[in-house]
Parts: sequence; C-alpha cells; structure tokens
Amino acid sequence: MLQGRILNRLADLADQGHLRSTLTQRLSPINAANLKRAHAMVESASMRGKVVLEGWN
Repeated sequence: MLQGRILNRLADLADQGHLRSTLTQRLSPINAANLKRAHAMVESASMRGKVVLEGWN
C-alpha cells in the first residue's frame, strides 16, 4: 500500500511538471541498425539522458 501511495504521488508530481524525464533520444523501428546506433550512443562519453528503442514490428 505504501508503495502505491508513493507511485501515485510521483505520478501527480510528473503531471504537474515538477519531475522531468531523462529521455533524450527515441529510435524507431527496432532493427539491427538502430540497435547498433543506440549501443554506440550509450557507450560514447557524450551521451546524456536515456535512449529508447521503440516500434516493434
């Protein structure tokens, strides 16, 4: 129950704009080229934030 209240509070804070995502890149579709690109981004010393692979086909 406590965890549910904490998650609800976090959701409220995100909805109000008090929390921001660290998502900086979205790559789609999920394929070999984008997997290589995402891997290179994560390994680079200049990557900031999170990268998401999306678009299962």
